Amino acid sequence: MPADPTRPGRTGDPRTETPVQRADRNFGELLQELRVTQTGVQILFAFLLTLAFTPRFPDLDRVQRVTYVVALCLSVLAAALFTAPAAIHRYLFHQGVKSDIVRVSSRLTELGLGVLCLALSGAVLLAVDVAVGRTGGLVAGGATLLVCAALWVALPWHVQRVVATREATDRTGPPAGTDDGGEPS
Repeated sequence: MPADPTRPGRTGDPRTETPVQRADRNFGELLQELRVTQTGVQILFAFLLTLAFTPRFPDLDRVQRVTYVVALCLSVLAAALFTAPAAIHRYLFHQGVKSDIVRVSSRLTELGLGVLCLALSGAVLLAVDVAVGRTGGLVAGGATLLVCAALWVALPWHVQRVVATREATDRTGPPAGTDDGGEPS
């Protein structure tokens, strides 16, 4: 489970900031992340939107059309989830609830990443299905889903575990039977 973005960082965090300063910093960092993801979503949405107006679109079979519509709708949902934090901030501006805005916006961003993963997988499935066939499309779409899940969920989870283990070791010292570096003696 991700850390609460409105709470102080790890125990060794050297920052001395007020809760308001922390919320401001966290919201700024979140907006920077959203700038990166939003560009990708906008490109994906534009690509999908133009497909319906290509000469080959009427030749798509039922599965390809359903895949197209689902991927298009997922890309719209991802865009909505990624832009919601700006709307929430604008609506609640100067109401003294920045940490709540950060918490809600962080959750919306997590949902947006999940939806984007599905939209990307659907778009790849469709493109490869049209280019080389259904089996290739299913393999490519599944591989896209796995890569996104590995990079966006499994890798951060793994890094979080490594950091937690290292911090626990720093607090308690190296395990018995190891030298000072934590390596077996």
